[in-house]
Amino acid sequence: MSAPTTMRVFIPLTIRKRNGRPKIVPPTDIVPDTGGANAHVLKAIAKAWSWRRKLESGAAAAIQDIADAEGISDRYVGRMLRLAYLAPVVLENLLINRVPPAVSIKDLTMAAELPWGEQDEAIFWN
Repeated sequence: MSAPTTMRVFIPLTIRKRNGRPKIVPPTDIVPDTGGANAHVLKAIAKAWSWRRKLESGAAAAIQDIADAEGISDRYVGRMLRLAYLAPVVLENLLINRVPPAVSIKDLTMAAELPWGEQDEAIFWN
């Protein structure tokens, strides 16, 4: 029987407090990968899908209920809710392939109003 082998990996990380919370800071010689979809776009799509599920399940009766619960305007919820109706091809590029769009979140909400076949062409990919 062979003796078990152990591999030990050492990654020098620093823990600093930011806004009262600990944050792991990588070494200065390592540059984090900044490619991929914008975190704000991903969060906006996640919120939109969450709000859509609340409306479809009956947890929220109207957009106004979501707006009151979140402490934001109903117009904002309605505008951002459009992101939950993006074409599957667009969502695949944003969420799975992490391709960053060359348009803003506002432009994404406008593109969501287009038919699915036209949405991919309306969003300019980097």
